[in-house]
Amino acid sequence: QVQLVESGGGSVQAGGSLRISCAASGFTYDSYCMAWFRQTPEKEREAVAVIGPGGRVEYVGDSVKGRFTISRDNKQRTLDLQMNNLVPEDSALYSCARDRLQFWQRGWCLQTAPDYDYWGHGTQVTVSS
Repeated sequence: QVQLVESGGGSVQAGGSLRISCAASGFTYDSYCMAWFRQTPEKEREAVAVIGPGGRVEYVGDSVKGRFTISRDNKQRTLDLQMNNLVPEDSALYSCARDRLQFWQRGWCLQTAPDYDYWGHGTQVTVSS
């Protein structure tokens, strides 16, 4: 069965860095777009970054552009998010997600939550000022 398991969250002071990871299993990993989303109780879930099956970055949210980097390792079946220069507004539950379609079925990646069908439980990131 499809499983996505995040790790690496934690607490950090503003200006610091964190790297979170997602381990994928149960599907043909290198056939799918993958994404990081984040959510807080006050805000709707938003896409942070999206990456294509070959490693091309397809989307980076405006609020994290220049600070966050998404990457993947298809051999290790992992998805990473390097977060630098963190600010308190980055505090959220970060989840990795798999596109509901294989890349060949659509030809591009999307960045809205309904387009993703499998989700990890999330890892909490807390940034203090």
